[in-house]
Amino acid sequence: GNRSVRLSGEESLAEYADLYKSFFPQEAGAIDAIISEVVKVMRYMDVLYGIENPLFLESELKDPKYLTQTLLPWLLKYSVNIKKAGKLDQPVQQYLRKFTQSQKLIDMICQHFFAETPTFFALSYFGLYLDYRYPVGGTGILPARLSDYIVSHGGTIRTGSEVVGVLPGAHTAILADGSEIRYRQLIWAADQMAYYRALGEPLPAPIAEKKALAQRSHGMDSILTLFLGTDFSPEQADAACGTHAFYTPLTTGLSSLPSWREASNEGIDALERWVVDYLEKTTYEISVPVLRDRSLAPAGKAGFIVSTLFDYDLTKHFSDMGVYPKLKALAEKTMLRVLDQSILPGVPQRAAFALCSTPMTIERETGARHGAITGWAHTNHPMPAVHKFASIAKATETGVPDVLQCGMWTFSPAGLPVSIITGKLAADQAVKHVNKRKRFT
Repeated sequence: GNRSVRLSGEESLAEYADLYKSFFPQEAGAIDAIISEVVKVMRYMDVLYGIENPLFLESELKDPKYLTQTLLPWLLKYSVNIKKAGKLDQPVQQYLRKFTQSQKLIDMICQHFFAETPTFFALSYFGLYLDYRYPVGGTGILPARLSDYIVSHGGTIRTGSEVVGVLPGAHTAILADGSEIRYRQLIWAADQMAYYRALGEPLPAPIAEKKALAQRSHGMDSILTLFLGTDFSPEQADAACGTHAFYTPLTTGLSSLPSWREASNEGIDALERWVVDYLEKTTYEISVPVLRDRSLAPAGKAGFIVSTLFDYDLTKHFSDMGVYPKLKALAEKTMLRVLDQSILPGVPQRAAFALCSTPMTIERETGARHGAITGWAHTNHPMPAVHKFASIAKATETGVPDVLQCGMWTFSPAGLPVSIITGKLAADQAVKHVNKRKRFT
């Protein structure tokens, strides 16, 4: 539909609840109970993120006043709240059935989350959404600034230099062109299966077991994205959806659909109809970069990034059948129609260009297995990564001497914050190992 609520703070929760009640008046009591759960989880978050992450502090950790008056009291609260949060680890759809049996309501609340997303992460998203920060110049500025820092401090960055081999005994990394780089400490920040391939065979039993578990595990759900360049003005874009929105076209959600594999049994035409149904009922995440930074679009125009969760295996199925371009064209046409009939009337005619990215695009461009954008799927049992908050410091361990790891494949649930935290942990450990050896040589 076209009803919406703009979230500006915790006070917006009442409007958020009223939005759901306008669609599901018979579920008013359940909605109030669910919102109470959201508030409870936000309180946990307030404690967990109540101070700047100690992992990123150096001078403060040498200050006795900071340690006794700030860090120690926080650690005590943290230990209590992390245990409470850890108990909310069941899939959120399952958890919400404690409050309502309305699958439509559950779909509307949950279907933009990855399959089997833990309750704590899902219900905390309201608070995380309000804390989003956007770098001036776009997200591409982040790696650019990191690159500048590394080079200015004497580091070297070699692009187009895939690492295809790691020889731990020789402390050597082998590149695709055959050249070799010696290392004292190696931090692997890329796809985990690429790391295991680089180690070669045979592997010590514990490492071989980790590799086997990773091989039979699946990456997180991926996304299908439509990039639109339009002649909508920034003001029109703001009125339509704001800077960052979640939009669900229908109250009949994705649970009303059979699996795509069932549809595929009836042939390609039936599968294409399934894709159309999916794109009509899914939840879209829409962002408008120009509303954050006017330099990100030509004057008087706006670009839209429209994304939805999409199955890598479904995309691969279309590719294996030789009709991958048809999938992209169908997705583009359907998404434009959905937007045209709802929040962006006239968008097919007002789009100067439309580019469709699929899970296979992400896999090709980033090397991330299954086109995953946040590491391992929650559906993996057992999980091939550390998945307890209290054990995140162990996420960097590989079991191979002088080789550490970081990034989205090392901890679950993952995302940009986890990638940064594990990167910091791995870097600190690498420096510590190097300095320790210097003292003894």
